[in-house]
Amino acid sequence: MPVFYGTEIASPLMLGTAQYPSPAVLAEAFRRSGAGVATVSLRREAAGGGGAEFWALIRELGVRVMPNTAGCHSVREAVTTAHMAREVFGTDWIKLEVIGHADTLQPDPFGLVEAARILTEDGFRVFPYTTEDGILGGRLLEAGCEVLMPWGAPIGTGLGLNNLYGLRTLRAQFPEVPMVVDAGLGRPSHAAQAMELGFDAVLLNTAVARAGDPAAMAEGFARALEAGRLARAADPMEPRDMAAPSTPLLGLAVLE
Repeated sequence: MPVFYGTEIASPLMLGTAQYPSPAVLAEAFRRSGAGVATVSLRREAAGGGGAEFWALIRELGVRVMPNTAGCHSVREAVTTAHMAREVFGTDWIKLEVIGHADTLQPDPFGLVEAARILTEDGFRVFPYTTEDGILGGRLLEAGCEVLMPWGAPIGTGLGLNNLYGLRTLRAQFPEVPMVVDAGLGRPSHAAQAMELGFDAVLLNTAVARAGDPAAMAEGFARALEAGRLARAADPMEPRDMAAPSTPLLGLAVLE
C-alpha cells in the first residue's frame, strides 16, 4: 500500500467529500471503495452551521483525513487556510492548492512553491496539487515536499490523463518520490492507467460524487486501481508497430 510521509494508507484511492447527494451516499461510497484518505475542505466544515454534523460523519468513516486549501488563489490565503485546517482537523497533512487560473483551475507554480516552503517550515506535511512539469516538481521537492500530486486534467472535467508523455516523464524523473494523480479523472479506466504508469495513488471527487450510482462508481475505481497495480507489477509487454503471431508457426501443415 502507498506510504506518504512515513504513513502507510489502506488503499491507493483518495476520495473527496463534496457534491454527494446525501451523507448516506457519501458514507456508502467510502465503505464500498475502501478508500484510505478523505479530503475535506475547511469551507465545507464551517459552512452553514452544519460543520459539527459533517465532521462527525467524516470521523465515522474511519479513514485518514486530509484537509485542503481548495479555492485559494494566493499564498497568504492558502497558508492561513492551512493553519486553520490544522486546528480544526488536528492533522499536519494538507493538500495544498494555490490556483492561478479561474477557468482551468491550473495551479500557480510560483505561489505554490512559496506556500509549500512556508508550510513545510511550519511543520506541515504538504501534498501539493501541481502540474506534470518536472522543473516545478523539483522546486517543490526542494521546498520540502515529499509527495507530488500532478493533475491528470483540470479539476472536474473527467478528461482522464491529458498528457501521458508529461506524466510518464515526471514519474521517471523522480522514481523514488511518492506521486498521486490528482484531478480530472472521470472513469475507472483512467485510474488503472495511472497505476500502470507507476503512480502510487489517485485522488478524485466529482467522478464518484456526480455519478448516477456513486457507491458503485467508487467500488469500480477501487477495482480498477488494483488491476492497474497488478498490471504494473507484472511487467507488461511493450507495444510494437508490426503484428507478431501468438501461435507458433512450427508444426503447421505444408501444402504442395
